Amino acid sequence: MASSTKIPLRPSPATQRLRDLLADPEHIVVAPGVYEGISARIALSLGFEALYMTGAGTSMSRLGYADLGLTTQHDMVSQAETIANISPSTPLIADADTGYGGPVAIARTVSKYARAGVAALHIEDQVQEKRCGHLLGKEIVAREVFYSRIRAAVNARRDLGLDILIVARTDSRQSYGFEEARNRLLRAAEIGADVVFPEALTSTSELAEMVRAMRRTPCLLNMVTKGVTPELSVDQAKELGFRIVIFPIAGFGGAIKGITESLATLKSTGREPEDLIGVKQAFELCGLNECIELDKRAGGKALAGLE
Repeated sequence: MASSTKIPLRPSPATQRLRDLLADPEHIVVAPGVYEGISARIALSLGFEALYMTGAGTSMSRLGYADLGLTTQHDMVSQAETIANISPSTPLIADADTGYGGPVAIARTVSKYARAGVAALHIEDQVQEKRCGHLLGKEIVAREVFYSRIRAAVNARRDLGLDILIVARTDSRQSYGFEEARNRLLRAAEIGADVVFPEALTSTSELAEMVRAMRRTPCLLNMVTKGVTPELSVDQAKELGFRIVIFPIAGFGGAIKGITESLATLKSTGREPEDLIGVKQAFELCGLNECIELDKRAGGKALAGLE
């Protein structure tokens, strides 16, 4: 799996696009949280330039369980491949939890995510039995274990000739304080992480200080509704110096609200809501017209009459 021979990088269009966006110091990348095909299609139809595959949303949509570390490497790679291949040129940033094991497993995770079309993945320093970063009681691995995870990811990228971005996430603020979180991310950047992800900072002053401490290393802000971090707008995040801001709950939070309201109407009235999206409109959102055109250009007749 590993080799001492350096292989030239083969950047994917999505990865190169993300690198280009991060190369502009005046730009902030905004990535809404998506978790399956429909949420990704909606975000793309609205013109978002990048997407974020939330682990919490994946756990809830794929398993029907809260974000408690239950999703496997297979679950996450499969979901990421579905999302990334809807628009291969759009950068997808994806949660990779703890990397799903030791250095060998992490190398395999990096390979699988990159080949699935993911532009950037983040690996954190919680124990394997992890939980959502904005829940209490998180357990954190020793510094050297975290550094080993990041080193394994960076080495795998180099040895396998990939260009996926490595994002180092620390959840240590809750248990060990701001200085520990800062020091862990500084070292992760020295090891080779492209972006750092300070999870669950508790004040705007901490957010600003973290950005200053990281200097030229881009910082990612996780904007969790009703979480422990102050809720900021994109403009406020940009003013603090963050280069990427993700909104993981925007997709599944909106879906839960909308589905609940729709099914509640059905339960109480015996009818679906009158303002629901129609089936043809839903299909068009999810590529119907593009499929018809592809079939037609190839001389096929399977989709004739669907216009």
